[in-house]
Order: sequence, then C-alpha cells, then structure tokens
Amino acid sequence: MATLTRLWLRWPRGLALGWLAVVVLVAALAPYLPLPYAPAVPDLACVAQPPLGPGAHWLGTNPQGQDVLSNLVFGARTAVVLTVPAAVLAALLGAVLGGAAGFWGNAGRVPAAGGLLAGGAAWWALGGPAAGWALAVAAVGAVGCVAAARGHVRGLPTWPVPLDAVVVSTAAAVDTVPRLVLVVALAAVAQVSLPGLLLVLVLTSWPHPARLVRAQMLQVRALPFVEAARAAGLPAGRVWLRHALPHAVQPLRTALPLSIAGLLALESTLSFLGIGLPPDTASWGRLLASAREAPSAWWVFLFPGACLALTVLSLSALASQNHAPTRKA
Repeated sequence: MATLTRLWLRWPRGLALGWLAVVVLVAALAPYLPLPYAPAVPDLACVAQPPLGPGAHWLGTNPQGQDVLSNLVFGARTAVVLTVPAAVLAALLGAVLGGAAGFWGNAGRVPAAGGLLAGGAAWWALGGPAAGWALAVAAVGAVGCVAAARGHVRGLPTWPVPLDAVVVSTAAAVDTVPRLVLVVALAAVAQVSLPGLLLVLVLTSWPHPARLVRAQMLQVRALPFVEAARAAGLPAGRVWLRHALPHAVQPLRTALPLSIAGLLALESTLSFLGIGLPPDTASWGRLLASAREAPSAWWVFLFPGACLALTVLSLSALASQNHAPTRKA
C-alpha cells in the first residue's frame, strides 16, 4: 500500500517534469526544427485554415495566415527565454535583499563597494549616458563586495543603512499597485524589447522571494552554527554568505516554479493585450489574441491555450511536490 501511495505521489511529478522537458527542448531546438513556415510570415492563400487542411499547415493558420505550429514552437521559446531568467533573477535579487535585511536588521553597515555596485547598476538600467562606465563602476563594486564578504579585504569604509526598513518598505511599495497594472505602466513607457520586458518583470517580482528569505533568515541567524561562526571571529559578511544564506534560501525551491508560472501567465496576458513584446515576436498570448478576429477558428484558441494551461499546471504540481513533506513507509 505504501508503494502504491509513493507511485501515486510521484506520477504527477513525472508527468509535470516530462511536459516541462518537452517545452524546454522545443524552445532550445526551435530555430533548427524543419518547420514548413516561419512564425511571422503570413500565407494569404490560407487564412484561418483548420488543421490538416490543404497545404503544409498541420495545425492550421490564424486569421492573419500565420502558421499555428510555428507560432506554438517559437512561442515556447519566448516563454522559456523570458520567464525563466526573469524568475531566477528576481529570486536572486530577492534572496540578497531579504537575506541581508533578515541577517543585519536595521543595524547593518553597507561597504562603499555596495554603493558603487548599486549606483552603477541603477545608472545602467535607467539607460543614462556613459553606460559602459556605469557597468565598469558596478563591476568594481561587485568585486569589492565579494572580497569583503569572503574576508579577503578588511578595513573598507562602510555606511550605516537600515536595511530591514528599506527592504520591507520598498517591497510594500512595489506590492501596493497590482503587478499587472504596474507592468503595463512600465512596459508602456519603457523600450519595447525582450531585455526591457525582462528588466520590468524582475523589478516587479522580487518582493515575494525577498519576504520568504527574510522570514527564514530571522530563524537561521539564531541557530547554533551561526552563533558558533560568529564566536569564532569570522567576518559578518562571510557568516552571512557561507553559513546563513544557503539555509535561508530553501523556501525558494517551492517558490521558484510558482514564480515561473505566474510570470508565464503575466507575459501571456501582456501579449494578449498587445503590450510588451514586439509585434513580430511569437507568443502564446498573441496567438490567443488572434482568435478574437475569427471566433469560429477553435484551433487558434485550443492549441496555445492547452500549452499554456499544461505548463502552468505542471509548474504548480512541481511546486506542490517540492513543498510536500517526505513520508516514511
């Protein structure tokens, strides 16, 4: 009975991993697959053609004459290239900010190198002049921060910063506005490109992982091994980086698949509304939007809707399996 229970619990996980592996594989091989038509090239002789009709449109065409299969394949590539890096970068940013806020609280001191890193990165992200110099300053600051955290360099000037208050208040300010409204507003004023949309998604998605890591860090910093590392005279930055932070980021194992699912749904919503990505970029949301021009073309709605639903459900099942406690036989 216990064996059957374990197989039942693992079966949805296997299906979810299998579907996600197919999506990632298709996204990686999209430019090399022998597709009969490019996704953005219309076939005006076959407009809103059903699947398995005349010609080589195996899954039919949309009302613009674009091949549905090609748009599904390259839409998977857009989803993977955009949502996975956005979720990972948001998790990293949230882990650093939340981990620092939970470890040092409002009594933290930031090295001057951290100011160089933050200032250079912000200047480059805002698109100011001399972006190359801004990246160089950020790189110098990053090297200084890593060296200080590892204890290789001591005596660097530091600035007192109420980290916990700054991180918590900034996260609350970002979450005050609904994320869809905030992303639509930022995408409307920012440059419409894949990197620009990636930056917008990261800047609006980091508060949740930051809260998770901060809450976990408040417990980790009081554990005996952290107290022992402090008593041994290790630098605070090294204790935070080497000992506390790896344990504080454990909740992100469950949060990361859910973050990817949320970002995928958000990107599809933006594409459905015609915001964010350039018009010639294939997307499942844009393919769904084309069904409004031909409501009887069920295939234009069915195939991208099924891909989107299966991907979101697979990510949710993967997160639930990561969250489920391990049961002994």
